[in-house]
Amino acid sequence: MELSERKKKVLRSVVDLYIRTAEPVGSKAITELPDMKYSSATIRNEMAELTTMGYLEQPHTSAGRIPSAAGYRLYVDELMLDYRLSVDETKSINSAIEEKMQRVDKMMDRVARLVSQATNLPAISAASRSAGARVKRYELILAEKGSFILVLMLTDDQVVNKLIKLPIPVSETDLKLLSAVLNAAMTDLTADDFTEALLEKVMASAGAAASLVPVIVDFTQETLRARAKTDMAIAGQARLLGLPEYRDVDKAQRVLASIDEEALSNLPAVMQSASGTKVLVGPENVADELKDTSVVMTSFDIGDGMQGMIGVVGPTRMDYAKVTARLTYFAESLSKMFGKPETPQLPERTDAKAEHNKSE
Repeated sequence: MELSERKKKVLRSVVDLYIRTAEPVGSKAITELPDMKYSSATIRNEMAELTTMGYLEQPHTSAGRIPSAAGYRLYVDELMLDYRLSVDETKSINSAIEEKMQRVDKMMDRVARLVSQATNLPAISAASRSAGARVKRYELILAEKGSFILVLMLTDDQVVNKLIKLPIPVSETDLKLLSAVLNAAMTDLTADDFTEALLEKVMASAGAAASLVPVIVDFTQETLRARAKTDMAIAGQARLLGLPEYRDVDKAQRVLASIDEEALSNLPAVMQSASGTKVLVGPENVADELKDTSVVMTSFDIGDGMQGMIGVVGPTRMDYAKVTARLTYFAESLSKMFGKPETPQLPERTDAKAEHNKSE
């Protein structure tokens, strides 16, 4: 049964008040709301009908009403009003995100040093954002002081937002129209898909808010490229000098010069296509500079749409079993530290036990 606008208004008021107070809501409390123009008797009747229809519940005979699961569902789907973030809230969110990223960057340096110490070899650590992330939805929210909040919901389940000053006066209706245009034309694209032709097409359909489109496109491209960025740390290069293979000064210099971010930059991408630990022996390496060495690497979860990788570079005669075991332990420990514990494996049941349980 379709609810009347009055019933929807009463239901929304009940949910809003219950969210704020955690106390059953009576008709008097609703009558006192500034935008409620109905009499107490009318509101009581509407609440009684909403209870009969299953949208409200009455915990005790003399108590007010609380929302039911169906009431919350309707509220979320149709009735709740947009929440407008304040400038302070957006600053707080952006600050928290930036702090997390700084912690990850510092952690990569420490991890590289620890892995190098544990293996007595040059070590690499990297943190990669989700390279394939795209925008699955745009939201534009009018904020305080002549600004709006641009919210990008990404395909890796991350949400990025930015507070943008309005260069021209626009209404909430203008922003809703622009949101609809963006979601119709600019989702599921890579950073390179935002062409001049697409920009012109979107601006032509954006109405009064057309001048905001270039700003939104710039931030979207910046975000998508940042998600694909890899932060890398390298430590312990000088440890190679103690190995017999590199007593030749010229050879040692060539190898040491090759262990830099540019030469190793493709390793995280190689790791993303593999599971567990990967070993690249001599000529299998992706960089020509590493053809005379071996690389062992493994990955771990950081969370927030990020993947970590640790590895070592060394002679082809390295103790692969020992190095692999130590890297695997590091990776498991780092996953737990970043809040990604392994799922415990349940022991397999024998066929006899399985059949016994089925018979029960």
